[in-house]
Amino acid sequence: MFDFIVQNLATIIVFTILLVIVAAIIINMIRNKKLGKSSCSCGCKACPMSDTCHSKK
Repeated sequence: MFDFIVQNLATIIVFTILLVIVAAIIINMIRNKKLGKSSCSCGCKACPMSDTCHSKK
């Protein structure tokens, strides 16, 4: 098992870095959604899906 880790250390490091980056992006998207921020950054006035994204309570 130790030989496998040593032989594939670079791949494991790159995979771990990519996994952390993807997790950070997903967490940021979830936080923005909870705060009501739009994902497209162009405003919601003319968007036909604005009622779906920002339901009025």
